[in-house]
Amino acid sequence: MPLRTVTLESMTTSAVPLVQARHVGTAIPGPRSKALHAQRADQVSSGFGVTLPVFIDRAEGGILQDVDGNRFIDFASGIAVTSVGATHPMVQARVAEQLGKFTHTCYMVTEYDSFTKVAAWLNKHVPGNFDKRTALFSTGAEAVENAIKIARAATGRNKVLVFEDAYHGRSLLTMAMTAKENPYKMNFGPFPGEVLRAATSTSLQSKTTDPGEATAEALMQVERLITAQGSDGFAAMVIEPIQGEGGFIVPAPGFLAALREIATRNGIVFVVDEIQSGMGRTGKLFASEYEGIAGDITLTAKALAGGLPLSAVTGRTELMNAVHAGGLGGTYAGNPLACAAALGVFDAFEDGILLENARTIEVTTREMLEPLLKEVDAVGDIRGRGAMLALEFVDPTTKMPRPDLAAAINAHCHQQGVLTLVCGTNGNVIRLLPPLVIAHGLLLDGLAVLRDAIVAESRILPSTGVTIL
Repeated sequence: MPLRTVTLESMTTSAVPLVQARHVGTAIPGPRSKALHAQRADQVSSGFGVTLPVFIDRAEGGILQDVDGNRFIDFASGIAVTSVGATHPMVQARVAEQLGKFTHTCYMVTEYDSFTKVAAWLNKHVPGNFDKRTALFSTGAEAVENAIKIARAATGRNKVLVFEDAYHGRSLLTMAMTAKENPYKMNFGPFPGEVLRAATSTSLQSKTTDPGEATAEALMQVERLITAQGSDGFAAMVIEPIQGEGGFIVPAPGFLAALREIATRNGIVFVVDEIQSGMGRTGKLFASEYEGIAGDITLTAKALAGGLPLSAVTGRTELMNAVHAGGLGGTYAGNPLACAAALGVFDAFEDGILLENARTIEVTTREMLEPLLKEVDAVGDIRGRGAMLALEFVDPTTKMPRPDLAAAINAHCHQQGVLTLVCGTNGNVIRLLPPLVIAHGLLLDGLAVLRDAIVAESRILPSTGVTIL
């Protein structure tokens, strides 16, 4: 079934819509991008990495256009941020109206009702059949840290339980909670204490041929860890319903529900990190809906405001109100422009088309790429939900990760005008995060490029290291 994308004329306020077709007219990067990148090297800290060193001039629908006129099919969405597209008219209209009024007052100094309206929408739509309150911030890491603050204030406990392959941010506390060392944690310690890590069912699966056995063992390890450390010491248990940076890892059936029960039984605040998987990315507003669970606290960010910095902590009223007045906030927390953008995002989801598109993206992608599981030995897995999908590359004999192959396929796609991203704790996963407004033909074209890149690079970089002629 084709994607139900909105016509270009209604998807932009630009007089001339951006052509929704891939085009590579120069070497990648082109001359203007190279010149601008040289200026960047002279002015910007080298601590900022870059996936593809091209400078973008316009973005619309499923296309990114660089300063050299090259048009890239966008399978990144700014790392799951521009899910409704980078120029959605409902977002643009809301932001333009707010821009004409004021850009900032600081919600802790004087108030504005867009903050309250965003909170009200989240309180209604975030999973959980209980009374809720919401606090708004700017970044995902802020949301995670404030969730821990709230859990500690509400429980009087300190410890935080996280999981293997987790990613929760780049601040000191969230780095302690994140599993991946390079590039996120290396050289930046020591980190805050009281953060403990447990295995997941998927991280144990390589040790057994029985997925149910792996799930049972993971849950047993969680129980043993809580008992050994003292259940009365844990403030929060934090997990992503689909692990993002860890490799788009979908939990084994029943695993999250069992964790929910363990947390409840031990008086631990169950925090669901929907920062990457939320806001329609998986075909439901929140990925935790697939598991039939609700966090005591749920975190959103990334796609929440269509490209403007906004994050949210939404949870049980008794938890959210446990913090003393003045204990939460931040100068830019819930900025009025970002709140206006979020209201535009909510408008865009109202008719259900974008959620339907996310599900259609999954069907189309699986139809095109799943045959590779039999055709290319190095394709170890294709997984995910909705428009949050990934391919994992492994040595077919040893099943060891192949980050070299993922990197080569990624570079191949970039040279052909398709922007893909690498992720995974071992860097051997290519993730697909197309905007939910991508045209069907554009999606097919990008997937064809990716498929051809996988076949070609797997022949060039086989496990033996010898080129296949």
